Amino acid sequence: MDTTSEPEGRGTPVGRRVVLGMLGLGAAGVAAGPFLQRGVDSFLGAAAGKDPTGLTGLLPGGGGFRYYSVADSVPHRGEADYRLTVDGLVDRPGSYRLADLRALPQDRLVRDVQCVTGWRVPRTPFEGVRLSRLLDAAGVRPGAHAVRFTCFDGAYSESLTLEQARRPDVLVALRMQDAAIGHAHGGPVRLYVAPMYFYKSAKWLSGITVTDRVRPGYWEQYGYDVDAWVGRSNGRDDAPTA
Repeated sequence: MDTTSEPEGRGTPVGRRVVLGMLGLGAAGVAAGPFLQRGVDSFLGAAAGKDPTGLTGLLPGGGGFRYYSVADSVPHRGEADYRLTVDGLVDRPGSYRLADLRALPQDRLVRDVQCVTGWRVPRTPFEGVRLSRLLDAAGVRPGAHAVRFTCFDGAYSESLTLEQARRPDVLVALRMQDAAIGHAHGGPVRLYVAPMYFYKSAKWLSGITVTDRVRPGYWEQYGYDVDAWVGRSNGRDDAPTA
């Protein structure tokens, strides 16, 4: 997000090679999933979703998800201290509490979640506010062409073109799998970009900034595609676009 303040809680980034280099070990975790899952869930509960080693990303997570973070730790945000800012090339910058977001009309999407590293979670429900609704409320100015997303982990960022951001299948999500989004899954609020690989669905969302051009996000700086349509980018998967 293009602001004058530094992001809070900055962690130590983890490079793309590290993640991709560990995929073989991740496959072993999938094979042993029934035996490892109980331990992963227990660990995550004990650690409140924080794993400075990054090893939980190698094992099957709840419901088939993996747990990834590019920071060594992520602060928790909740009812009292969560804020989502909308700013940049807009007429009416704003800040939303969780209660404010819940009070807006909610949309529900049920799609397959597809990670660029190969795993998929079929028929996953997400609920939240259409991103286009927040953009309309802010009043996007002429000359705006993109939207940048920042996160309260202090490290992650993503971007969409303005046209992509206005799609009806892009949500500022508050619920996943019919429950409030927990910390390990990027809660209390995350981005959900249904037709793109899951790295575009930024966790721990804290800032939405309307910009004049697309600014590559965290993983794009390590070689991932800026346009991450499932089955049509990154050369990782042949699945059809959601």
